[in-house]
Order: sequence, then structure tokens, then C-alpha cells
Amino acid sequence: MEALKNLDCGRVFYYFEEICKIPHGSSHEMALSDYIVRFAEERGLYCRQDDRYNVVIKKPGSAGCEAAPPLIVQGHIDMVCEKNADVVHDFQNDPLDLYIDGDFIRARGTTLGADNGIAVAYMLAMLEDDTLVHPPLEAVFTVEEEIGMGGAADFDAFDLEGRRFLNMDTEVEGDLLVSCCGGRRMRVYLPAKRETRPMDKTAFAVRIRGLKGGHSGADIHLQRASANRLLGRTLYALRELTAYHLVQADGGNMDNAICREADAVILIAPEQEGAVRNLLAELEKMFQEEYISRETAITITMEPLREEIQQTLTDETRDRIIALLMLLPYGVQTMSWDMDGLVESSSNIGILKTREEDIFIDNAVRSSVESRKELICQKIQEIAALCGAKTEGVHDYPGWKYEPDSEILEIFRQTYIDLRGKEPNVQAIHAGVECGLFSRKIEGLDMISIGPDMYDVHTPDERLSISSTVRVWEYLKEVLKRLG
Repeated sequence: MEALKNLDCGRVFYYFEEICKIPHGSSHEMALSDYIVRFAEERGLYCRQDDRYNVVIKKPGSAGCEAAPPLIVQGHIDMVCEKNADVVHDFQNDPLDLYIDGDFIRARGTTLGADNGIAVAYMLAMLEDDTLVHPPLEAVFTVEEEIGMGGAADFDAFDLEGRRFLNMDTEVEGDLLVSCCGGRRMRVYLPAKRETRPMDKTAFAVRIRGLKGGHSGADIHLQRASANRLLGRTLYALRELTAYHLVQADGGNMDNAICREADAVILIAPEQEGAVRNLLAELEKMFQEEYISRETAITITMEPLREEIQQTLTDETRDRIIALLMLLPYGVQTMSWDMDGLVESSSNIGILKTREEDIFIDNAVRSSVESRKELICQKIQEIAALCGAKTEGVHDYPGWKYEPDSEILEIFRQTYIDLRGKEPNVQAIHAGVECGLFSRKIEGLDMISIGPDMYDVHTPDERLSISSTVRVWEYLKEVLKRLG
């Protein structure tokens, strides 16, 4: 696989393609972490790999810049693993299938992992290139960012001397990120009570497809549909039509991705098939009209199943699943009063999974106001309790507060003006980055986050702009020179 070999951007695209050859989904980063360690060892650079597979690499300042204050450069090495249902791809073993589409790099049928693989590529290119003028560099590669920032949370910063911090997990060129929200994963566990299936019913799979999905932080303001929410409404409407039995309900793979696809297996009386198909057609049309300016291809299909089904969920369990999917908070909850257009708090019903013992629902809760985050989590707890389910809050991470007198912000801002002849966009975002965790570990950090243009991250439509990646590389080189 050498789809990017003719792209010119120092060695950035070379390393991005190397990264894409190595499976590195969240919780499966060891191979990529080891690759980064070998990279450092081959170049004689200081390297530390901890037991979580976080890595630190240090490079001395270039000639004349040895005594400059160090710069910490940070990105995460895990990616969100999403694919279309009809795509055969093993994220734990298969390389990504890259191709160039005009100005974009894509992966066939899967996420690309530019979030945050391009940061890793930039960092390796910086560490390798001895022609750059730069201060001492302390590169930090973290794991499990996409499933709760566990790598950063457990990271020991004892050997970091820098107080200037560059995170590279931003997705819009020209945006200088200076603040982000905090978050928590709220997990719901509903006991799965089952009974012997009735023999006079026929099994069908109901499938919701065609949704755009997206990042549950960066794209939540677009008010796209959640397949899990639509599945709850579909199951409710079916219950109003006929007595049916639910075997299982599943949707989504990541709590921080807006759910694109959801499935249910149901049992209905054979004579009800026509009525059920008519209802699903009506729901499909209704959902398309509701989301006409946000979604373009919502479909609901029903397919007969031939595999042997021994048990169904009880009607009580079915009804509680419906209640949870319809009542759990989804989407934007509050908007900021201080910054026009900024989402203050949100919740995403990211994963629905029928398991042997329970029905598992994973919610990504975000807010820039701690009390709002607590309120949403409390709502989830109360709704779950009313439905006979238990809850667990995990992967809590802090927000990152804006510092108006930031020295590093002024350097990045002025460099952008000098290179582009216009002001950058100083931004706060609703998505979470790891800066808040690092600010708790290292006192006095002066932080900023940047990145090139990428679109539809956390979906199989994810794409990275080639021209933007090149421009950001040139920008980075100039910033490093000014920090030296």
C-alpha cells in the first residue's frame, strides 16, 4: 500500500501511510506504540514507553536553540473504528485501504483515522527532520483518547520539562483552539429477561441505514439523526400496531460517534407482515421529512431471517428498551450564553448492544459547565432507575479553561497573520481534547491546539485535505522557528 507516495510534504504523508498500515483502534494501540518506540531508538532519541503504551520522545533543540524553553507536542495514537455494514474489514488485523479523491485522502468503506493519525505523522516528521529550526521538543503520544482519554488520565508527566504545550487534535485549519468542554461516559445496564419464543411467529430483521453520523462533540450541533433514537421510535410504533416480540436491538460501536446504523430482530404473526412493512415505509418517509435538511438517505428495511431463534426478550424488557431509547437525553442540551453558536452541553446515545445478561447503552455526556454535566448524568440515572436499569459513570475528564493572556496563543496568532495575511479563528469547541488533563498534571501549562482540515471524522466518509495538511506543515515549521 503506497497510495500517498507521490504527495510532497516532507515526510508527513509517508508517516501517515505507515500509521494506516498498523491497526490502532482504541485499546489496541500496542503495535503502533512499539513502532514509535523503534522510530526513536533508531534515531538515538530519548524514549519512554509506559505500561499503558503511552510514549514520550525527546529531541534536543536545533543549533542555537538548545537553551530555548521546551515545547511539548501531543497527539493520540488511537482511532475510531467505524465501517459500513457491507464492508469486510478487521480493524484488529487489516491495514486501512487508502486512496486519493481529488484533494482528499480517504479509506475505502472505513474511518480514516486522521483524527488523530495526522498529528502522529506531523510529530514523527518533526522529530526526524534535522533541517528544522526548533526548540527542544517533548513529543507525547497517548492512547485510548477516543474511549475516555484513559491514556492521558494515567500518564505520568515526571520527565516533561516544557510549559508550552501544542495539542494537534483540531480539525479545522485556521482555528486556534483555546478551550474545550469536559465529559463523562454514562453507561446503562438493563437486565435482559428472556422467555421461550412463540412458535407461531416469523422472524425479521429491521435495519436502519443511510445516516451521516459524525463526531458526537464536533458535529452534535448539526442535529443529525441518531439511528439508536430512530430505532426506539420504530419499536414504539410497531408496538402500537401489533403484538410483537423483540429478540435483540443493537446500534453503534463508539460512544463518541453519532450512531449511523441500528438493527432489531423481531417476531411477528405471518399475517401482520404486510401491515408492518407499510408502517416501516411510513416511518421512513416521516424520518426523511423530519431530517430533510440534515440527512439525505435514511432507509428502514425488513428482511426475513432463517436462523433458529430459541428465545425472545420479555415484553417488559422490550418496553423498557423502548423507554430508554426514547427518553435518554440525545443531542444538544444547552447552548452557551457567553459565545454565540457554541454548544454548552450535549449527550449522545452512542452504543446499544444486546448481551447475554443485559442490554448495554453507552452515552457520551459533554459540557463546558460542570454542573450541567452533572445534571445530564443525573437525568440518565433517574430515567434508568425508572426503567429498572443500573448506571455507571466512567472516563470523567475535565474541561480546558480559556486563558486570554496566553503567550503561545499570541505567537501562533501572529505567525498565522504573517503567513496568511488574515486573522485566525480563536475558538472554543464542544468536543473534548486532552489539554484539560495535562493542565492538571503540569502546573503553569500554556496551551493551544491546531490541525488541518478534515471532515466527517468518526464515519466511513472521513477525509483529510491534502492541501490543508501541506499548509499546516509549513505553518508549523515557521512557528517552531519562532519558538526556538
